[in-house]
Amino acid sequence: MYLVKTPPLIKTIFSDLVWNIDTNDKKVFITFDDGPIPELTPWVLDVLQDYGFTATFFCVGDNVKKYPHLHDRILSEGHSVGNHTFNHLNGWNTDNEDYISNVALCDMYVASNLFRPPYGKLKPGQSQVIKQDKTIVMWDVLSGDFDVNISEEKCLSNVMNNYKPGSIIVFHDNVKAEKKLKYVLPLFLKELAENGFVSESLECLVPAYA
Repeated sequence: MYLVKTPPLIKTIFSDLVWNIDTNDKKVFITFDDGPIPELTPWVLDVLQDYGFTATFFCVGDNVKKYPHLHDRILSEGHSVGNHTFNHLNGWNTDNEDYISNVALCDMYVASNLFRPPYGKLKPGQSQVIKQDKTIVMWDVLSGDFDVNISEEKCLSNVMNNYKPGSIIVFHDNVKAEKKLKYVLPLFLKELAENGFVSESLECLVPAYA
């Protein structure tokens, strides 16, 4: 069970996390979780390039270790990256010390002060430590591209019907999402462009990283 559109009440309760960007400009913030992988990330980058859009990739450290050239390409094409743990850990099922250590291990491969917890699951103790030097980025719209029980058309409607100026939208550059993403992403970017919207990276949340 998951919510496609994050309710205002959740955003208020967890106001220390970033759910959307406050703007009236016609721009959204598309994000991709779990990559980079050679099966899908290059295609994603090509499609974004076709529209001149930028995005933010929350990278699993182990994938960056395996495919550093893809991480380098993401940055070279003007996109931002964020930490998504080294092993895609579920914070609810992981000891706090082990979780923080895994985030730190990802830092060795992904230099960013942006963090997104896999599955959106994070314990308060984990959050308190991570917030000391990172901005925790959640989302406003969840595409559902990872959900094997919904159709490509439903995934498309999830994003088409819920985005607004400042929305942070989640897609996945992983194998499980490949079929839906290859259907949805080009159509969604076309929709954005035709309505005068752009996609930007979350560079606005990134101070100089040391």
